[in-house]
Amino acid sequence: MSIEKVKEYLKQFNKDKDVLEMEQSTATVQLAAIALGTEEARIAKSLSFYDGDGAMIVVVAGDAKVDNKKFKSEFNFKPKMLSPEDTVSFTGHEVGGVCPFALPSNIKVYLDDSMRRFATMFPACGSSNSAIELNLDELERISKSCKWIDVCKDWE
Repeated sequence: MSIEKVKEYLKQFNKDKDVLEMEQSTATVQLAAIALGTEEARIAKSLSFYDGDGAMIVVVAGDAKVDNKKFKSEFNFKPKMLSPEDTVSFTGHEVGGVCPFALPSNIKVYLDDSMRRFATMFPACGSSNSAIELNLDELERISKSCKWIDVCKDWE
């Protein structure tokens, strides 16, 4: 199960005990915000895209949308989200629980500037009813992100 893999991964950062598991679904930004009692913008969406022959994850604020022009400028190709089947095969996580943790080593993670306006964010933890609250430094370190990028719109 993906959440168990994530908890095992988080042990190296002493964060495995901080995983929140809810009775209700957190599979969408709206459901996660309700379950966590926070605003939708503070839900860290992990979006999975094709990256040549592989995949990549871009983590964005819950109220942000990917701007195709900014994305293409950053990565030199058009954004195309993974199919649900490819999401599982590339990341090991199912849609609704995709997170930037416990990923195969060939999956690059990027963090979008849309999250920088908050002290903490809530990414999923590998299941459709889990999350963890992390400050931005923790999110950057634990996700082993490549860098911060600016590929979103509609959040400012």
